[in-house]
Amino acid sequence: MARACSTAVPHNQSAPRETFVGWVDESPGRGTLHLIVTCLFTIFLCTWVVIHPRVCKRPLLRILHKVALFSKTLIAPEFIAVEGLQEWSQARRTVKDCANITENGLKLVHAFYIGMLALRYRTSHGDKVIWPNQYTWLLKERLIDWNDHARWGLSEENINDKSNADGTAKLIALVQVSWFAAQSIMRLVHGLPLSQLESMTLSYVPLFAITYLFWWVKPKDVLTPSIIDLPDMSEEQQATFESMAVSSAFDAEATKEQTTLWSIWYLTPRVFEKEAEDIAREEAHQKILREDEKGPVQRIERAGNISARISSHPAKETVVAHWDPNIYHSKLLWPMTCIFGASFGALHLISWDTRFPTAAEAWLWRGAALASIISLLIFMQFEKVVLRWFGPLTIISLVSPFIYLVSRAVMIGGVIAAFRASDPAIYDTYVVSTYWIHIV
Repeated sequence: MARACSTAVPHNQSAPRETFVGWVDESPGRGTLHLIVTCLFTIFLCTWVVIHPRVCKRPLLRILHKVALFSKTLIAPEFIAVEGLQEWSQARRTVKDCANITENGLKLVHAFYIGMLALRYRTSHGDKVIWPNQYTWLLKERLIDWNDHARWGLSEENINDKSNADGTAKLIALVQVSWFAAQSIMRLVHGLPLSQLESMTLSYVPLFAITYLFWWVKPKDVLTPSIIDLPDMSEEQQATFESMAVSSAFDAEATKEQTTLWSIWYLTPRVFEKEAEDIAREEAHQKILREDEKGPVQRIERAGNISARISSHPAKETVVAHWDPNIYHSKLLWPMTCIFGASFGALHLISWDTRFPTAAEAWLWRGAALASIISLLIFMQFEKVVLRWFGPLTIISLVSPFIYLVSRAVMIGGVIAAFRASDPAIYDTYVVSTYWIHIV
């Protein structure tokens, strides 16, 4: 049983409630600088600390890639949560696919390590990524033995040694985020408003928590990959293995595609995307085979043209978003994903009744928060979004993320503008005079 007696103590009692205040100096209560530093520090912990980037061999690319992830997470924190969810889903699938062949020896930590491009094989020009589906295939074809996984750098001891996860940083993040959330709740309980910056900061917390949950066992900030030699294979096996590669953009063979700084913005492709591409190719090939109503010469000529078009299609298709089918079609995961996706915009609505200098600013804030929720939920209903015309729904699928980004820009601008004229009540504080905890 907990009992608390508290009183709200206005920090600026002399200020009439009809007025607004700008910068407020530090005092025994709250000041503007303290409020800003606390919020920005909490946002930093919810973004930079939670990021678990893929493995990049080049130090410059490694740093820039993490900065790029940080920037994306600041603007659209749902992005990093979705990344965590889809990586977790892929890792679970890898564990499941390898369960029998490894006698349940391959764990989530191994699957995450492989999925973050940390396992590679030597080539005459450098090294290439071994993707999760390729590693699973090598095991199933008995070309490698799970008992030799330590020699491939896949022992848990080696992975944990390479991981730079800092327990102290995680503890600081957990304590700070929990304390900030508790303080925000206490202010609301005492009838004190939150500033717009506090509402925005609080909105990062659920996504921070769910992302950390998905990445709890994922190695963090691995600097160097495990590079091995492939086992001997026949030409047919080698061709099959190489055809399973999800992408060549992350190999290290000094090609232009692999050395460009633009690669820091690339999303790490998933195995399900490769499988969807292979299915599309096979369906197109079967369609060609069915078109046999014309003469042999015409049919061969047309088949060659279509095959050439199919081969060039993936390079031209720009994928904006693509959901893992195991998540998108899940009756449990998908509704939860939508709820957490909407939580960021929804928590901004805590400041619905916060006093704004003008009615226009108040409704701009409210409208932007509602727009971010609705546009994101609409965008999430499309399993795959590409920059190609598929009918009127294409406009909705592409306009909705644009509306979301505009709403985010409006809310960020509202947070900054709010400090020129804020409700004095956001600087009021509460004092807990007695607080006793009894465990019955």
